[in-house]
Amino acid sequence: MATQGRRPGGRKRADAERNIATIVSAATECFARDPDVSMSGIAKAAGLGRVTLYSHFPSREDVLRAVLDASIAEGTDVIEAAAPHQGPPAEAFARLIRSCWPMLSRFGGLHTAAQRALTADEVRRYHDEPMAHVERLIDRGQKEGAFRADLPVDWLVTTVYSLLHTASGEVAAGRMAAENVGEILEKTLLAVLRPIS
Repeated sequence: MATQGRRPGGRKRADAERNIATIVSAATECFARDPDVSMSGIAKAAGLGRVTLYSHFPSREDVLRAVLDASIAEGTDVIEAAAPHQGPPAEAFARLIRSCWPMLSRFGGLHTAAQRALTADEVRRYHDEPMAHVERLIDRGQKEGAFRADLPVDWLVTTVYSLLHTASGEVAAGRMAAENVGEILEKTLLAVLRPIS
């Protein structure tokens, strides 16, 4: 008989949720270090057996999608906390980059793993929500004359997206120091967005 106030199976569900959270956390670190990490490597890092891992995630792509969901949600929270809708557009954009880069630099090889395992369209769709904030900021900057208006907003958003992930890849490959990249990105992207005189 179930304990009063507890639904049957409640403990199993709690255990399953705890295992899933452990797997996603461990897999995030694994993919960040090694884009080609195996399911065995993820299970070992999570301290769980392969049977447990596969019972929650039938494939490596499923683990990767769960990691992307969690990472993008975290990134969206960081973007919203940076309040890109407040203040002059150039200042708001610089604040956005300074806020986002520390998180992006942590993920290292995750984007590379996603590019290797998933379609380009699927990878880009994961970024739709966070990049919508960038799109609105660039659009506002164009309307206020703070950003160049001779190029389409969509192209400028693509440029930001591409450079952020290129920088993350360079850090993961050891070709750039993470502590320097935030400032480099800020200067590079603001130069790209600056109106043509």
